[in-house]
Amino acid sequence: MELAWGASWGCGLALITVTTAAHAVGVVMIFHGLQRSGWLLRRRERRIRHQMALAVAIIAVVGLLLVILHGVEAVLWAAVYLWLGAIDSQRDAILYSLDSFTTRGATGLSLGSHWQLMGALESANGMLLFGISTAFIFAVMLRIMTTIESLERSRQ
Repeated sequence: MELAWGASWGCGLALITVTTAAHAVGVVMIFHGLQRSGWLLRRRERRIRHQMALAVAIIAVVGLLLVILHGVEAVLWAAVYLWLGAIDSQRDAILYSLDSFTTRGATGLSLGSHWQLMGALESANGMLLFGISTAFIFAVMLRIMTTIESLERSRQ
């Protein structure tokens, strides 16, 4: 195996590990914040008139926080590309990283030849993290809807 190929694998897998851990921390912090704020619609929120509007607001805020988290993770990949000399400018590094992270791949930018494997690994990382985010939003929605149904039943 040539040295550059091994370095590309090593850097890519290290970044996947770091960003997955960071994503887990971010998701746990968002959940903890929701719990502490009472935004997960505990039973005491019976007095809230527009529970569906609150549910939409909570889901929108969670979505925004997850997008910010994804952006930070893509910027981390971009910083490593710059550090390695795999791409020339900060603008191109961020654009390439966001493009790879989202698996869009339409910018026409590419990494230096020995680092191209990292772009594919970043795409795999993005898919994994978007999957985790999707599961998290679904879990939040399920919890909110279950609580709303419970409140509706208790009013009858």
